[in-house]
Amino acid sequence: MAKIPGPFDALVDYESEKSDEEDEKERPKPSEVAVPTTSSAIQDKLRQLEMLKNAARKQNHEAVVEEDRRNKLPANHAALQKKNEWLLKEEELKKKCAEEGKSYDSVKLLTVQADVAEKLASRKRKKNPDTGFASFEAASYRQYSRLTRQLRPDPSEYEAHKEAVGDMAVANLNTMYHGTHKPSEEAIERMVGDLDKQIAKRAKFSRRRAFNEDKHVDYINERNARFNKKIDRFYGEYTAEIKQNLERGTAV
Repeated sequence: MAKIPGPFDALVDYESEKSDEEDEKERPKPSEVAVPTTSSAIQDKLRQLEMLKNAARKQNHEAVVEEDRRNKLPANHAALQKKNEWLLKEEELKKKCAEEGKSYDSVKLLTVQADVAEKLASRKRKKNPDTGFASFEAASYRQYSRLTRQLRPDPSEYEAHKEAVGDMAVANLNTMYHGTHKPSEEAIERMVGDLDKQIAKRAKFSRRRAFNEDKHVDYINERNARFNKKIDRFYGEYTAEIKQNLERGTAV
């Protein structure tokens, strides 16, 4: 079907011809393009291309190394890094409050809403309820968890230690690290202070109990009384009948 010419066809052809003429004017002529003719100019151009190629190769290698490093990181690396940064900020705030003589809890609560603080407190109580003494294993694990929670990462101290030990920072099959580590004075003071706190806390729990004269005597000394108490705590409900038979003299 033949196209019927319209009134705007001539205008469209004029605009296209005008744009083609402008492109021809802007396009440089072959005589105007800077083409190196001498040998030195050609060598300079090749040197520039070689430098660009080396720079591209270096950037590509760095990108590959960085991608490999990210792939080797654990899945929760970003969350751990964010948590460590938050812990460092908290430590700085605690030091600042201690220097100014302010209460850390009071300063912290000034930036938290009342309903949010209540939710955090209730969540903390549910997460770590005080169940009391259940067993010696559970008590040891609770003490271990409490001591590890007190540890705070120090990147500057870690980097200084890496520089001091050198190649032993990353252990391998031939690394003999035992006996070469020398703790700092601050670490020793921190350990001594923590041990003093443990001794003081343990002294409160090892206080002498009041003697009950009406209690049945089934021990020969205090050490045997403590042993019988521990045994009865775990096996008393199973051995109650046997104990009664032995005391009555009716045991078979």
